[in-house]
Amino acid sequence: MDEYFVDLPYPNLCLYGSCLVLAVVVARAIILTGSGKKPGGLPPGPWQLPVIGSLHHLLRGLPHHAIRDLSLRHGPLMLLRICERTAIVVSSAEAVAEMLKRHDAAFSERPSSPGIEELSRHGQGVIFAPYGDHWRLLRRILMTELLSPRRVEAFRHIREDEAARLVSSLSSLPQPVDMDERLEVFVADSSVRAILGDRLPDRAAFLKMVKAGQDPSSLFDLRDLFPSSWLVRMLPRSRKAERHLQEMFRLMDDILVSHSQRRVDDDSPDGGGGGAVDEEHDMVDVLLRIQKQGDMRVSLNHGVIRAALIDAVGAALDTTSTTLRWAMAELIANPRVMHKAQLEIRRVMAAGQQRRVHEATLRDLHYLKAVIKETLRLHPPAPFVPRVCLDDGIKIQGYHVPRGTIVVANVWAISRDPKYWEDPDMFIPERFLQGDPDHHRCFDFKGFDFEFTPFGAGRRMCPGMNFAHMNVEIALASLLYHFDWKLPDGATPEEIDMTELWGVTVARKAKLLLHPIPCIPAAASIDA
Repeated sequence: MDEYFVDLPYPNLCLYGSCLVLAVVVARAIILTGSGKKPGGLPPGPWQLPVIGSLHHLLRGLPHHAIRDLSLRHGPLMLLRICERTAIVVSSAEAVAEMLKRHDAAFSERPSSPGIEELSRHGQGVIFAPYGDHWRLLRRILMTELLSPRRVEAFRHIREDEAARLVSSLSSLPQPVDMDERLEVFVADSSVRAILGDRLPDRAAFLKMVKAGQDPSSLFDLRDLFPSSWLVRMLPRSRKAERHLQEMFRLMDDILVSHSQRRVDDDSPDGGGGGAVDEEHDMVDVLLRIQKQGDMRVSLNHGVIRAALIDAVGAALDTTSTTLRWAMAELIANPRVMHKAQLEIRRVMAAGQQRRVHEATLRDLHYLKAVIKETLRLHPPAPFVPRVCLDDGIKIQGYHVPRGTIVVANVWAISRDPKYWEDPDMFIPERFLQGDPDHHRCFDFKGFDFEFTPFGAGRRMCPGMNFAHMNVEIALASLLYHFDWKLPDGATPEEIDMTELWGVTVARKAKLLLHPIPCIPAAASIDA
């Protein structure tokens, strides 16, 4: 080869010319890969590498940040190829509205994978159940029985009691207090009592079990990226998540046996069994009653009930505690907002001559509600809303979405987009106040304002939204009413570390250590 170039006239020129042609070919390939000229009218996307596709672009930071940055270059609809998976990322409210309103039925299924199939027992629960009769049954039970407004109200005394216990515990703990841990305990006890009937005897072990089962490292499975590879299927897999799932199964089995036996005892001649809401102490009772009635088109067997309870517990604990921790961190970092929220609740409580926060008080706390919405805008617990396209004739913003494509709404990016939000990175709860002269619209998170969808939208919207929101409201109101708050060691609000930690939800990386300063004594009596 060297002799060939040497024998040619102007050998260096020929060599440089060949390199130039090669460079042009490569550049053209990269430009076309990143342009909108995709076969079949697919959206544009970043350039790809063999085998891994676009994966290397997502390793430059947290995934929702990296994808937002890519979308700023490639547009509100962007094509990503992650190994063998194809995904379209949606990063505008208008495109999300097309996806989850206009084409809701076509995007009514969550993505699955070999790993998820195993851990969800082939979609027995509601979160990863395929769209169909089984999912419709569980969804209907959730919306009309377990998480209906009437049922959520029936659990009010549990939330009030656990909020009072939280306040009482803060007065006796050594300073400074690890607020992450205390908020996690509040959410665990409040949620578990409503779902399973009582606090667990070994809460610490239970929380460790839940966290381990949701650890991204234990959930990662190469088969999810290379589903067709026989080599990947032969590789040994981590059984960590499976181990913790089996532990959770054993716990739920014990709880279901205990509840079933109690119902048998209640139905005996000496018992006082019944089906009214006030005689059903928790969600397990409701599911067992529906199972006994047996009038469902789809079997509500032991495995399905167990999977539904695991879904409910996992979702309630992770998302609610994450939101509470972000809310407290933002309030500490923004003293003006903290002061305004405290003034509101203390004024309302003084007018009612109360010493303990009750849920009837919450309806008058408009600024506190705005604080929670602003927390959810800046820190949606799950930054992505993923769906699978079930129809081959779907177009979004003029681009074709092939059947089977994973479509992901980056709700974190949309809720920080200056196109929709003034000063999008600032914590300004006033933007959510109805009639505020500086803001022209009051957004809500119920799935109709696509600029603000922290709980998703459409048929797969989070059914536990109201259940979680009531826990957040009562906890924050109690903490702000009874205490003033200081950072340890003379730290200032500007020094609070807001670094995110990626996981099933996006939490704060640093622990929130605070000094609670009693301001208004809590009521002396707290129910056990």
